[in-house]
Amino acid sequence: MELQVGVKIAIVRDGKVLLLKRAAGQYQDIKVDRWDIVGGRITPGSDLLSNLKREVLEETQLEILGIPKLLAAQDILKSNDKHVVRLTYQGQAKGDIKLDHEHEDFKWMTGQDLMDLGENLDSYFKELLISKTIVI
Repeated sequence: MELQVGVKIAIVRDGKVLLLKRAAGQYQDIKVDRWDIVGGRITPGSDLLSNLKREVLEETQLEILGIPKLLAAQDILKSNDKHVVRLTYQGQAKGDIKLDHEHEDFKWMTGQDLMDLGENLDSYFKELLISKTIVI
């Protein structure tokens, strides 16, 4: 079984969280209209925060401010041959958003906006919202 580690961040600004929508055809195991926070898999051999900063910069052109707070570690078991551990942070970032080719849209959403997404919100992020692990 292959072990992978992913890092994600709930970027909060003015009481709203940044969510991204994956571009159609980028990932076969992710629904097209699914919204999620910024992040991705780490590059082995480099530290977690460096990977998180790289992912944020690549996906949004934003720069993380300070040291984000680690909120949760979640097991994501997608298949019999892959085990992903997802580390989710919360923090702030500066700059203007410019999406990469992997994403087609972004929105700043309130807590209620997020819950209204229903099935279109990433289930692992939704789990953290429901448990009140993320504070907006």
